[in-house]
Amino acid sequence: MPVRPAVTEAELEAHLRGICFKTGPPRRIGVEIEWLVHDARNPRCPVDPARLRSAVTTLRALPLRSLLTFEPGGQLELSSPAATSLTGCIEAVTADLALVRPAMRAMGLGMAGHGHNPWHRPQRVLTEPRYDAMEAYFDRWGSAGRSMMCATASVQVCVDAGYEEPGPLGHGRRWLLAHLLGAVLAAAFANSPTSEGCPTGYRTTRQVVWSQLDPARTLAPPQGPDPRAAWVRYVMDAPVMCLRSEDGPWDAPEGLSFREWVRTGVPRPPTQEDLDYHVTTLFPPVRPRGHLELRMIDAQSGEAGWIVPLAVTAALFDDPEATESAYRIVKPLAETAGSRPAPRNPLWRRAARGALTDPELHAAATACFAAAQEALPRLGASAEVCAAVAEFTTRYVARGRCPADDHLDALYAVEGDLTVGKDSQ
Repeated sequence: MPVRPAVTEAELEAHLRGICFKTGPPRRIGVEIEWLVHDARNPRCPVDPARLRSAVTTLRALPLRSLLTFEPGGQLELSSPAATSLTGCIEAVTADLALVRPAMRAMGLGMAGHGHNPWHRPQRVLTEPRYDAMEAYFDRWGSAGRSMMCATASVQVCVDAGYEEPGPLGHGRRWLLAHLLGAVLAAAFANSPTSEGCPTGYRTTRQVVWSQLDPARTLAPPQGPDPRAAWVRYVMDAPVMCLRSEDGPWDAPEGLSFREWVRTGVPRPPTQEDLDYHVTTLFPPVRPRGHLELRMIDAQSGEAGWIVPLAVTAALFDDPEATESAYRIVKPLAETAGSRPAPRNPLWRRAARGALTDPELHAAATACFAAAQEALPRLGASAEVCAAVAEFTTRYVARGRCPADDHLDALYAVEGDLTVGKDSQ
């Protein structure tokens, strides 16, 4: 690894302040979608790592516009290019999926949209130094780290950070909106109620897994009037997960914060590249990377299930009228959330367990989805996208349900049939 010049603490903090919230009107949208990869004939059978490596080679030869990667447990991820419209984003990813899905089917592999693997235990298939270090680091907090790395999947929506100044589209309002609306989105799209074939007691097990990880890198930064300053402190004070190396393991002294690394220069002085890499190892529910990454939505079932959370989130963040409505709707939720950071506060815990069976979250989701439906035509969304959001609203939100409830209904129906069959013998 080439030697880079060391930089001062002040220079690194200035770098962070300059890149975390890029200023401008909300005009770009992106999405990162993950799927659990499974054997097409037997989803409950883990896919052999050799088959996954072959799939990686095949898919990376396709002429995709999205970035294609595989996560530690073999989850497939497509990261769209930043689009200038919701329609453009959907069209780009849809075109890529039209190439990816047939290629996967030809290899006997399926792509399942679940927030948490419902079939089998976490199994890591990637052995890169980053993931070796990540696994060793998270093992200090128990088994949740391996579940996060190898058994979870999401729909991550990326929206512009907005303007510097106060107002409906300003950084501060959008930062607060993201953390309160995040609980509503987690509840509405909860889709991971089981693990290893059994109910976990939560509608979104994925969210529970994230809440059990190292709090210094997975909880939200403190809310306040200056989100830039809060983010800079959060990054600098977070423990270093790994020190990259060309000739050894990527480990780090336990408890070493990035700030302490800068001040001591041990085992070597860090660089700006080290800081940028450090940011990629931080996983709060909303991560500012120039834009805002909303990381709380479970992967969705169906070939086009990812479109609804993308469309709803884009409408609520990119249409000024809908943004103002959403802010008014979710601001009272701050009292329920309290002073504890997401996702460990009461609001997010209620979202994980009860989803839209919680009356407060149900009322907020109903109002937010109505605002999104009104905004989508103003954003130029197609009739098909508007219809998909309307169908989801009718099927789930209006009834206080989420996709996880469908899985639980099916599971309990099977168990009931087995019980009846046993009693009738």
